[in-house]
Amino acid sequence: MIVVVGSINLDLIADVERLPEPGETVPGAVFRSAPGGKGANQALAATRAGASVRMIGAVGRDAFSAEALALLKAAGVDLSGVRETHAATGVALIFVDARGENVIVVVPGANGTVLPGDVAQLMLKKHDVVLLQHEIPLQTVEATLDATRAAGARSVLNTAPFRPEAAPLLAKADYVVANETEFDLYADVLGLAGDTREARMQDFCTTQGRTLIVTLGADGVVAVEGGAPVRVPSLPVTPVDTVGAGDTFCGYLAAALADGLQLEAALRRAAAAGSLACTKAGAQPSIPTSAEVDAALAG
Repeated sequence: MIVVVGSINLDLIADVERLPEPGETVPGAVFRSAPGGKGANQALAATRAGASVRMIGAVGRDAFSAEALALLKAAGVDLSGVRETHAATGVALIFVDARGENVIVVVPGANGTVLPGDVAQLMLKKHDVVLLQHEIPLQTVEATLDATRAAGARSVLNTAPFRPEAAPLLAKADYVVANETEFDLYADVLGLAGDTREARMQDFCTTQGRTLIVTLGADGVVAVEGGAPVRVPSLPVTPVDTVGAGDTFCGYLAAALADGLQLEAALRRAAAAGSLACTKAGAQPSIPTSAEVDAALAG
């Protein structure tokens, strides 16, 4: 079982010819909405990878909640740990211009009410994998990491979005997943030693005894688990939209670890899924199925 503790949003997206200047109104071309939130995205990815998934989070008692949960419900994610709360369902307001540039405002809403008390719903077993991100209160992330360790289960912490105050939590996770920019920022905060990224990764793993995974976009992924770095390439694809690729990687990684795959094999599968997610628009709609990943790896 994979337990995802994280955010659930509804993305509200408007396409515009150009982004407005302060105080300016510009006409929009297309409006659409789509389920989102890093927690929900990763839960759906793990489910499409073939895992049994339980989601812990919160939504509002409003019109947005049903749409925010629609794809998770359709995929069979266990939503018994998702509470309805007085706060509004989390939203991301996204404006995208003709060049693909965007501005985003995220309103956490109900995600901010996911508190340490919700950790009691984890019901963890020894072979479970717990997947977390930084879009809920950090005290809840810390409480979940502690509970996971106490239960003898494994934790995967995706360090997005970057929050400097979250740096001490990285040492509490069994697997830390960061993109290259996030890791460089956390390395500065933690004062990791070394003149190169790989040297700083080695320093983190040596001092903390954790597995560190850094995604490199089109250049694949590199991981350090105590020995020599493990490198895995991305699939060669023509990207359409990279939104959701990192969440797809994390969900597939958690599923592969839960299936008992060794690190390199798990990274290869997760990297392939993340690459395929770049070939379609949107976060959750772009997440590939396990069969699609199998076909890509076989080809």
